[in-house]
Amino acid sequence: MFVLYNIPRDRGIMESIILHADLNSFYASVECLYNPAIRDLPVAVCGSVENRHGIVLAKNQQAKKVGIKTGEAVWQARLNAANLVVVPPHYDRYLRFGNLAREIYCSYSQRVQPFGMDEAWIDISFPGRTIEQGYEIAQQIRKRIKFELGITVSIGVSFNKVFSKLGSDMKKPDAVTVISRENYKDLVWPLDVGELLYVGRATKKKLSNWNINTIGDLANADAVFIHDKLGKCGTILKDYATGNDYSPVENTEHETIIKSIGNSTTPPKDLCSLEDIRITSFVLAESVARRLREHGLKGKTVQIYMRDCDLEGFERQGQLSDYTNISTEIAHRAIKLVKANWYFQKPVRSFGIRVTDLASSKGPIQISIFKEENKRFKAMDLEYSIDSIRKRYGPYAIQRAALLNTRSCGDLSDSTEALMREVSFNTGEAR
Repeated sequence: MFVLYNIPRDRGIMESIILHADLNSFYASVECLYNPAIRDLPVAVCGSVENRHGIVLAKNQQAKKVGIKTGEAVWQARLNAANLVVVPPHYDRYLRFGNLAREIYCSYSQRVQPFGMDEAWIDISFPGRTIEQGYEIAQQIRKRIKFELGITVSIGVSFNKVFSKLGSDMKKPDAVTVISRENYKDLVWPLDVGELLYVGRATKKKLSNWNINTIGDLANADAVFIHDKLGKCGTILKDYATGNDYSPVENTEHETIIKSIGNSTTPPKDLCSLEDIRITSFVLAESVARRLREHGLKGKTVQIYMRDCDLEGFERQGQLSDYTNISTEIAHRAIKLVKANWYFQKPVRSFGIRVTDLASSKGPIQISIFKEENKRFKAMDLEYSIDSIRKRYGPYAIQRAALLNTRSCGDLSDSTEALMREVSFNTGEAR
């Protein structure tokens, strides 16, 4: 057992040894623990079909073998496996097991950085420690996860975070993969460039247009060309491909900086009119504003996301005249953006609002003689009072009159319970 705390770090004399642990088929594995009878069957954890969230969120290895894919509709998944077992998600269970796994990681290092509920980086660097010893520690963690939690984990061992994550994806389930300075060109460079961390679908398409199809192609591409085409992000991605990633694994006590707060929803019925959008905007804006206040933040830029019934979407953003965490101001700016950009007039399947350009709500306020500042202060006090009422008596103790009749866009009271939180942190892109 290795228990390491407050280890000094000096990159000049110490090689980094970083693990990336990825719990295998996490949601489905936990569900099979609670119901062992389905363990040997293809299992998919899926959202509610009735609320139009009926997609595959996770699947076990048996489902993977018969072609079930994450993100596909439930009806599509059933075509591949007639005996597919569909279970609803239980996030309280997943949170519990995620925390238990993190406790195991923290017994080896205080530098543990979560990357979602089921993944984490673990920095086990120590003067004189070799990557072979890192492999042995990874094996210890793998065995403990399996014995103590009853699920499996794949772990990548490498000299940086990007390659360790690639390693955890190479062998699944229940495996350890080492990517060292000696073998990374053989293991990493032949991989599709889309496997590289932060290379999304759009970036991959651009790289493909320039005949950059593998991670090795990106590593060997001309640095000036990549910078000209993709800017600073292109330079960073090229560094990742060549192994020049020196981003640290943050301590568990490190306070993550929130860069944006937003909510989105797929309501039970398509939003077909501006009134439907207006009602939904207030539902989302209230949730966003409340969370801004919880974090002691206010924002100046409002973003909207719309996806129509043909699953085509777009994002737009606009600035406010002042920083705010008042739901009415956020909703009105979102509605204004919708009016300016919803020119296609197709029914809207999903809609989201996000607030960025954040600042502390405890900072000084610039008062203007040209605005009704007293009215804003009263609105702000009102929203804090509403927060207190809802915290004590429940989320539906007080509501806007506009939400009392939502038949045209479905039961939004149920929909708000399933709002998908989208909090983007300084650790990278929203996933």
